[in-house]
Amino acid sequence: MTTTSTGGGHAADNGEQSTARGLPGGVSRRGLLGAAGTGAAAGLVAVTGVRPAAASPMLWSRPAGSGMPPVSGLHLQFGEDAAREVVVSWQTSVPVRRPKVLLGTPADGFGREVAAETSFYKDGQSGQTIYSHHASLSRLRPDTDYVYAAVHDGATPEPGSFRTGPRGRAPFTFTSFGDQGTPTVGKLNGPKPPKITEKQIYLNDNLGSPYAGDVTTAVERVAPLFHLMNGDLCYANLAADRLRTWSDWFDMTTRSARFRPWMPAAGNHENELGNGPIGFAAYQTYFALPGNGGDAETRGLWYAFTVGSVRVVSLANDDIVYQDAGNSYVRGYSGGAQRRWLEAELARTRANKNIDWIVVVMHQVAISTADHPGNGADLGIRQEWLPLFDKYGVDVVVCGHEHHYERSHPIRGHDSNDTMTPDPAQTRTDVVDTGKGTVHMIIGGGGTSIPSTDVLFDKPQCNVITGVGPAGANGKKTPIYVTEPAPWSAVRDRVNPYGFVAFSVDPGTRPGGRTTMAVTYYAVTGLYGQTTPVDTFTLQRTRQDG
Repeated sequence: MTTTSTGGGHAADNGEQSTARGLPGGVSRRGLLGAAGTGAAAGLVAVTGVRPAAASPMLWSRPAGSGMPPVSGLHLQFGEDAAREVVVSWQTSVPVRRPKVLLGTPADGFGREVAAETSFYKDGQSGQTIYSHHASLSRLRPDTDYVYAAVHDGATPEPGSFRTGPRGRAPFTFTSFGDQGTPTVGKLNGPKPPKITEKQIYLNDNLGSPYAGDVTTAVERVAPLFHLMNGDLCYANLAADRLRTWSDWFDMTTRSARFRPWMPAAGNHENELGNGPIGFAAYQTYFALPGNGGDAETRGLWYAFTVGSVRVVSLANDDIVYQDAGNSYVRGYSGGAQRRWLEAELARTRANKNIDWIVVVMHQVAISTADHPGNGADLGIRQEWLPLFDKYGVDVVVCGHEHHYERSHPIRGHDSNDTMTPDPAQTRTDVVDTGKGTVHMIIGGGGTSIPSTDVLFDKPQCNVITGVGPAGANGKKTPIYVTEPAPWSAVRDRVNPYGFVAFSVDPGTRPGGRTTMAVTYYAVTGLYGQTTPVDTFTLQRTRQDG
């Protein structure tokens, strides 16, 4: 049984995951940051210069000891059409009444109210239920700033802002990284001391580091239109307290994600034992993502959306990889449905004369020059995805899983060997023509405490997982590796463990002419999001409207 609440009611707590549709939405820019401090009313009026309509009095008074939880983990997602649809999401630990978003523009103030739909899941580890509230904002104006406030009965409104995507070809910037974790501690080191006055030492047990927060701050310095999160968001499936880990991650990322959509791909550490039939119920509840036409079990695990002349496709690689790296081994869970969806999506997109670029975001990798204990490349991706990337001309693939920065030459086709070694189609590294092949990028330095920069092969080689054997001492199936040369290897960073990549799209001016992406890998090197550009290059291809 599944239950969904919309707007005015409580989601029933029957211990099962509810459904939540993540389709349209809209919100606005970052001028409202100061509004959260001394009360939403004064801050929002100061920014917009417009007083709210009398129909929304709850926005302008602070609740007096209602006992209800605050709006927590405020974040945004695009719908399938980023020019018209945005979803505003937050979560609570108990059911709340009348979750809604008040929406407007900086010039005109708030003039629209949108009820949120509530979904929930019961965590299989703690038995506690978490409620997520998703307000789908549709019929927005392209390339427009919006302001919004999320609120439910008894809570202080939480403000945010964003810009919708452009309609058609226009310049914009987006960013990407994966494998973040949190800089917080959540596990008591050893047994609880007998006296409350004795020192209690807590540890981080979800592979986080202080840089997890620094990378979020660094993204805000670039202020992209949206951000791609390449899987392994917070490593909750490793934590003694999964719910605290998710909460800590949203508390850390909301300073960016309430101003710009963070669009995720599911990684192996989003797979949590006991949370849904394939382990992704938490991820599926926290996020309301574009639909994929599948059933409830696979909702939000793969999806696509359009921003200007770019189509972004998010994939869930645990469905097709050989490696056993989650809480449960779920290879093949879609029964081929994801591959069928992907081929139809890529065929439709490449036939669209208004779309020039296809960007894929996923977690596990087809290429890597990390030696053990790095993960290596997975043959399953080379078998299932790469032939489709070749057939339909995917331009860029951004991944995580390995905890360093690396990129390939454009690859097209493969050797006729058991590992399907990708073939480089071009070896120039400063200007890369993606019409000749797909560039794969590992951007896995989002903040995890176990970087792989120091285990890269001196001479580029690749460990490829070609299958799995019986379970080892850790309870996971033992990977079977083949080591091979890496002729596709273009650029690697062996020095800086943390960073992200910014992509700036220039659509060009002439039908059938050149369009480019200026790409910069920024190493995050200190407090307050301090960055150093390490790798800068240009992607180019021919526009589809020729």
